[in-house]
Amino acid sequence: MSEFGAITVPPKRPAAFVWHYIRQNPGWYWAIALLQVGAAMTATLMPYAIGRITGAVSEGLWDHTDLFQASLPALGLLFGLAVAQMVFARGATFCMIMVRPQQKVQITRDLFAYLQQHSPRYFGEHFAGSLAQRISEGSIGLLDATWVLIVEMLPILVVLTTSLVLLTLASPWLGLGLLVWVVSYSLLAYVLSRKAQVLANDHAKTRSVTTGKIVDAVSNLSSIRLFARQDFELGYLSRYQSTEKKAAQRSFFYQEKIRLLQDSLSIVLRVGLVALALYLWHLGKIDVGQLVMVATLGLMIVAQCSFLSMQFMHFFEFVGNIENSINTLLQPHEMPDRQDAQPALIDKGSIHFRNVDFSYNPGKPIFRHFNLDIPAGQRVGIVGLSGSGKSTLLNLLLRSYDPQGGTIEVDGLNVLGMTQQSLHTHIALIPQEPGLFHRSLRENIGYGDVQASDEQIAQAAQRAHAHEFILQMPEGYDALIGERGVKLSGGQRQRIAIARALLKNAPILVLDEATASLDSETESLIQNSLDDIMADKTVLIVAHRLSTLAHLDRIVVLDNGSIVEDGNHAQLLEQQGLYYRLWQHQSDGLL
Repeated sequence: MSEFGAITVPPKRPAAFVWHYIRQNPGWYWAIALLQVGAAMTATLMPYAIGRITGAVSEGLWDHTDLFQASLPALGLLFGLAVAQMVFARGATFCMIMVRPQQKVQITRDLFAYLQQHSPRYFGEHFAGSLAQRISEGSIGLLDATWVLIVEMLPILVVLTTSLVLLTLASPWLGLGLLVWVVSYSLLAYVLSRKAQVLANDHAKTRSVTTGKIVDAVSNLSSIRLFARQDFELGYLSRYQSTEKKAAQRSFFYQEKIRLLQDSLSIVLRVGLVALALYLWHLGKIDVGQLVMVATLGLMIVAQCSFLSMQFMHFFEFVGNIENSINTLLQPHEMPDRQDAQPALIDKGSIHFRNVDFSYNPGKPIFRHFNLDIPAGQRVGIVGLSGSGKSTLLNLLLRSYDPQGGTIEVDGLNVLGMTQQSLHTHIALIPQEPGLFHRSLRENIGYGDVQASDEQIAQAAQRAHAHEFILQMPEGYDALIGERGVKLSGGQRQRIAIARALLKNAPILVLDEATASLDSETESLIQNSLDDIMADKTVLIVAHRLSTLAHLDRIVVLDNGSIVEDGNHAQLLEQQGLYYRLWQHQSDGLL
């Protein structure tokens, strides 16, 4: 449950997924289906009108009359059918224009909303680009699948049914012959298309692997040049291209076999229908007009059935895309909010870890019965060697992971009883690698408070010592900074992150190696700003550069998931324990 409304959880089976979104717009889809049926029926009836004209001409019915007046009913029927087909087709298109873009928006929103609720572990196992592709596959796949069903396959079914009726009315033998042929052809097309789609998917997978290898190489072109491995990379790529080529040939050859079989069956139908019609005409069972209608319908039926087999392949491809999207995105959430979770109002920001047990992997505990009390407003540094549990401590507070035992409380409330969104609203994080958007500097800083004015954004930038370099950029605060802020230096990105946290003004401030990317001069400038924003806040700082922690109220030293020392900088130096040894081993304050 989101604080801004319930999240729609789409069904996790392709058929149910498609039906879920169709039934949200039943009126539009009924209109599209009926209009498509009308367009297909009017198109199929045109050979009947042409047959009437041909029959009248061949039998000389209009030889001794006013041609215009005599032919007017037949021409009017032909004209009316053509106009009706156009109106039906354009009406269906209008309905699709109205419903399909809105439906794509809704599907994308639902999938993205569900995706946002996944745990950090989930995002660590999937590439961001792949997840974005899966959202696109789910929304476009559904639109394409419904398009094939309603716009492509339904009219074909109508054409075949109408043709069957017309031929049966002309002669039951013509109707029976067409029925046997259509049923046999459709079943064969369905079975062969399923096999062809398997081979097409194999080809798509090998093509995707080849593309991934090219992207990987392009991303590392500097390393390729420096190691003089251009020829090696060409050979490396060739191995994957060879696999792709073989998969492509298997798929294309099989599709060509299907087309050869379809063409053979089409010849049988065209020649067979005409031959049977000629025989029936010879026996006097049908007239010339019906003979022309049979020949015209035969060509139309062959074209529609050939199109049908392609639509089977496309439909299975689109359903496969939907299935890929569902299987990737709609996995169960690892850390959902409890049913009784409530939005938390955190004023003071006291933090308590009580008998916390946690491990990333079974049998390898990070914390055992871990306890830590941080009063509201206290500034605490977290120190320890790599693997001591510093980052894990922050991850548990931020609910990136939940403990297997014990409780974590903020202002006396168990964080598991809060909605995650409300918890994060009251915590400002400045990470080592700030997550910046490919948006303007104004939008990135304003992310801390989306209601902030331009003046407030500029003030936050000034306090983070970012205002000066922003003004030196050609577009100032409106400058786009590239994906993940690639157009900025490491120190500039960090200052933007600090400005964003300043603007958020949350009661709890967490800094995870926040000044690691800054040079000593810039860090010195920002330190005063940090002291300013840390006032009246509960602060947790993880840093390897111990000089940044020396002025804090308290320093907690971790070793193998346990607190081994706890005190201020002077007290820990007097103890001459682990903190003292770390301090002695530093150069320029860096561990």
